[in-house]
Amino acid sequence: MTLKLAPLAAFSLLAFTPACAQQDSGAPQNREEIEEIVRDYILENPEIIEQAIIKLQQRADAQEAETSRQAIASATAELYESEADYSVGPDDAPVTMVEFFDYRCGYCKRSMEWTMNIPEAYDGKVRVIFKEFPILSPESEKAALAALAAGEQGLYTEMHRELMELDNSSGFTPDEIDAAAERAGVDVARMRADMGSVRLQKVVADNKMLARRVGIDGTPAFLVGDQLVSGANRSAVTQMLDAAVARES
Repeated sequence: MTLKLAPLAAFSLLAFTPACAQQDSGAPQNREEIEEIVRDYILENPEIIEQAIIKLQQRADAQEAETSRQAIASATAELYESEADYSVGPDDAPVTMVEFFDYRCGYCKRSMEWTMNIPEAYDGKVRVIFKEFPILSPESEKAALAALAAGEQGLYTEMHRELMELDNSSGFTPDEIDAAAERAGVDVARMRADMGSVRLQKVVADNKMLARRVGIDGTPAFLVGDQLVSGANRSAVTQMLDAAVARES
């Protein structure tokens, strides 16, 4: 990041200096003289490059955040009101959080219990919506479809837990997914039939398009309102939730 922005920072200094120099009738007017003055100044004060890079990065981050907020705001219905989604917590909770996840994502697995317990931790003031975002492997997609198919039987949460607890090193084989379904109390034959449903496959495809539309390209990712936290940053997510709950109090 720093190396990429350094040339831009230096160029900005060079581009800005002539305008300043021309304000002083005694200042050099020859471009080569001006460039030499700037070069000497930078060599004597190299920290100015770092300062410029930091400033440029701050501007870039602010612009990226604003672009993300606008994209999220334009997708409010798809994010928070889709009938295809499953959730934990009261349907009428004043605050809703969305999680995009992949069943083979190690960080998602380690965050599972914490995420599932958020409604209780906030005394029922938060609902958590789960959106399958299988991007790590073909097996991830099979697991996502299996969870949605279990949801057709009213057992989404149970299957979600079982799949999150599967060992990534095993590869999420069909037999392992079926065994997880049995432990969750799912009718495996019916689940397998529903996994081939065009409707459920569309849910997964729509989630992928939605994620990329709002600037999500990894898992886990958490959203509240028009705010996004990428990665398993529990502190940032907690701060986001605390602020949202406080606003609703």
